[in-house]
Amino acid sequence: MKLDYDYIICGGGISGLLLCVKLTQNIKLSNKSVLLIDPIFPKTENDRTLCFWDSKNTTWDEIIKCKWDNVFFKSNDFNKTLDLGSLNYKMLSSSEFYNYSNSLINTNDCIEVLNADVLNFNDYKTHCTVDTLNNSFTCSKVFNSIMDWAQVKINTKYPLLIQHFEGWVIKTDNECFNPNKATFMDFSIKQNDLTQFMYILPFSKTEALVEYTLFSKDLLEPQKYEDAIKKYLNSSNICDYKVTSKESGKIPMTCFPFFKNNTKNILNIGSAGGWSKPSTGYTFKNIDKNTTRIADYLKSGKSFKNFMTKDRFWFYDLIFLDVLYKENDLGKKLFTDMFKKNNSKTIFKFLDNKSNFIEEFKIMLSFPKSIFMTAVLKRLFKGL
Repeated sequence: MKLDYDYIICGGGISGLLLCVKLTQNIKLSNKSVLLIDPIFPKTENDRTLCFWDSKNTTWDEIIKCKWDNVFFKSNDFNKTLDLGSLNYKMLSSSEFYNYSNSLINTNDCIEVLNADVLNFNDYKTHCTVDTLNNSFTCSKVFNSIMDWAQVKINTKYPLLIQHFEGWVIKTDNECFNPNKATFMDFSIKQNDLTQFMYILPFSKTEALVEYTLFSKDLLEPQKYEDAIKKYLNSSNICDYKVTSKESGKIPMTCFPFFKNNTKNILNIGSAGGWSKPSTGYTFKNIDKNTTRIADYLKSGKSFKNFMTKDRFWFYDLIFLDVLYKENDLGKKLFTDMFKKNNSKTIFKFLDNKSNFIEEFKIMLSFPKSIFMTAVLKRLFKGL
């Protein structure tokens, strides 16, 4: 193995793998040498579900597992089926994504893979170095997807909530699901002073992913996730089922300015770069969009310091997290009010950071004004 490359990607998660693919698919960058460093490669296990909403025809349609024209929102006193119009809600299994990216990486002579832990990386302006236990590599650009949780947790200026979850794919003896409609959020479960909901992605009338999700400061004991899913299935009269697979994970929900860690030649990507939507945790679509941007950015020769910046959506997310961090039990009311008082087109444009000021103003009117005005004033006093 050589010690000098054009680009080094630290971490072979979803963002690292997709960036690797995008770099090699770009004609003007296809001859660049790339080193991908991760302790585990190739990944093949179906360890997570990648969900996003997008136009009905996308480049991912060939490998997505399922897609739905409608999603369902449920709370104790309010239910709503959302017609997504020109959009689909789509599910891509990680195993399919891994197979897709692995096949492209393994057949590309410009990509090398090293199974190792990244210990350190530095930008010396003229070049970068990446250190592992046995070697030190040089390159022109580094892309880091390794999340530094400690850095975010010790920061007191920006609140950190965690989206944590456990999901089961189950097969039932009886027809229990509507395969034409995904349950986006079911807040009818007891909240216990937290923000928590169930999530159902039906593959057929007898098979679905049932997931228990929380937005909170702390993780639960492992048994509590399992107990919550069992209780929900029982309350839904789903008793005769077989669990065929399980997944679990955690995603940072924070407006911590990850982009300030970017340098001229080092770019933090994925959740480590702040690409997870702070108010919802959705990440895949941002990864897809930003890894495409990177290829064009590299050709421009610009510093990575300006790749990500604050915008008004960052501020909206910050205020939302300020409120939920202080009063975590408000999540159910806030999401219920938003879905009750707005049409689906406006909601998903807003969640996609594509809405206009008028649409955003309508969304804001959905929420308790005194709570949010207090949060805005406190945040302005505290600083952005």
